[in-house]
Amino acid sequence: MDLNAWLATAVASNADWAKGFGPYRPHPALAVDDTRFATAFEAFTERLKDNYPFFHPRYAGQMLKPPHPAAVVGYLTAMLVNPNNHALDGGPATAEMEREAVQQLATMFGYDTHLGHLTTSGTIANLEALFVARELHPGQGVAYSTEAHYTHGRMCGVLGVEGHPVPVDDLGRIDLDALERVLRTGRVGTVVLTAGTTGLGAVEPVHEALALRERYGVRVHVDAAYGGFFTLLAGAPGPEGLPEEPWRAIAEADSIVVDPHKHGLQPYGCGAVLFRDPSVGRFYLHDSPYTYFTSGELHLGEISLECSRAGAAAAALWLTFQLIPPTREGLGQSLAAGRRAALRWAELIEGSARLELYQAPELDIVSYFPVTEAATLSQIDAASNRVLQEGMADGDPVFVSTLRVGADRLTALHPKLVRDADGARVLRSVLMKPESEDYVDQLHERLERLAGA
Repeated sequence: MDLNAWLATAVASNADWAKGFGPYRPHPALAVDDTRFATAFEAFTERLKDNYPFFHPRYAGQMLKPPHPAAVVGYLTAMLVNPNNHALDGGPATAEMEREAVQQLATMFGYDTHLGHLTTSGTIANLEALFVARELHPGQGVAYSTEAHYTHGRMCGVLGVEGHPVPVDDLGRIDLDALERVLRTGRVGTVVLTAGTTGLGAVEPVHEALALRERYGVRVHVDAAYGGFFTLLAGAPGPEGLPEEPWRAIAEADSIVVDPHKHGLQPYGCGAVLFRDPSVGRFYLHDSPYTYFTSGELHLGEISLECSRAGAAAAALWLTFQLIPPTREGLGQSLAAGRRAALRWAELIEGSARLELYQAPELDIVSYFPVTEAATLSQIDAASNRVLQEGMADGDPVFVSTLRVGADRLTALHPKLVRDADGARVLRSVLMKPESEDYVDQLHERLERLAGA
């Protein structure tokens, strides 16, 4: 699609809509002439160049990529109106779009009934899920793995509940035996399981943990902020297909968080929280006599901790889903490309004399480290950092990231390593852009040269 042409159409569409309300005189207090704007805009665009090329497959560092052009057009078009999805009064059209897009997310996860809405981030979405959990299990804490996103520990502090970090297995997934020992104390009311950890993309065994919910009466929350859309590949044919069990079990979780601003092709910020039981909406009840007056229908602000939220985010997601729906045949094709890229790179690394695979990728995150002469943790740490820094500074740059791993896990997976430190940084590459599939051989070649330098 021609992005420039559709952006111009967006501006024209807004102007045509505005004409229907009659002329008015813009206030001179807001007037800015083109000369002054040109000067400021030149400085602005120059400063924006101080960014990494998130759009390019040579950028394989963090969980960053540009939104789909349809999302850009949808966001800008709605932003010109600037609706607020807190109440129907603030955004009747985009509130309806939000409901429809969230329904598609709920269907993707297999929820028959749901209560949910978009948020400005996965952090806020997780806060809401844990807030509801606290109201349902007052005085009890929250258990989450040590590889879960740090937001869970932080939000426990915000909510005034006790957090219980649980050890992980050698592959970075919650240890269910350790979890059960915590549950036996009776101090935990909610268990957080992660479907796609931000470090390694590990998928925790939701299907096995559900038995613990029945045994101990806890609530299960699935943080699928990063990996949630990979449910589209559960049981898919071909190498990109994923085991069905943990993904299908998400439909039985009490709440789910997913971030469309990651694999859903959306601009920041667009998170989402879903509850399987709509009756939890009672915990959001509030009285605001000036907010709701044009409709007796449910306002999104009545089921959200946030107040003002950009209706443009809902518009962008809705428009994107009209073109690339959250189905295996739609959005699943993009995720499949990233998954195939990760598997391909893992295969290349396993055949390399200069790089060693840290562990096999579960989703689209590849972890590896340079082969060093002494095979010590300290040398691996230094070599990983050198590759990171030199890769960014080179004339033919490549952008990766590092992940710090404790000595116990490193030596458990790689017994030949000499433990002369308490851990080491390994290299980590996120292949969430489908273009990575055609570029992964070049990434590998570039990283091999850096590792052997």
